Amino acid sequence: MAIPKDLVAASATPLILSILSRGESYGYAIIKEVHTLSGGQMQWTDGMLYPVLHRLEKQKLIVSETRKPENGRMRKYYRIKEEGSKALEAHKQQWTAVYETLKQVWEANPCFS
Repeated sequence: MAIPKDLVAASATPLILSILSRGESYGYAIIKEVHTLSGGQMQWTDGMLYPVLHRLEKQKLIVSETRKPENGRMRKYYRIKEEGSKALEAHKQQWTAVYETLKQVWEANPCFS
């Protein structure tokens, strides 16, 4: 099942903030984690991820630091800020409200089962 681009785009911010709330990460690792968590249904690319990361940085929800791991190449690591955690809580409430509303409609109408 392909997930429509508009739904992928709408979920990008809460997904990124949720992943970063677990600890710092870098772009490629975020892309892999979304792929894994979605069971392969969400195929993010660099061109989709990095504009969102840059926007979240401009909004001061995340911060980045470029550094070189002991046995690797330079990477930009991202971590969530306190304001990002607050924004994540708001996203959780919004997405929960949407999910609960859809669930009620689907459960009330057997045609959706």
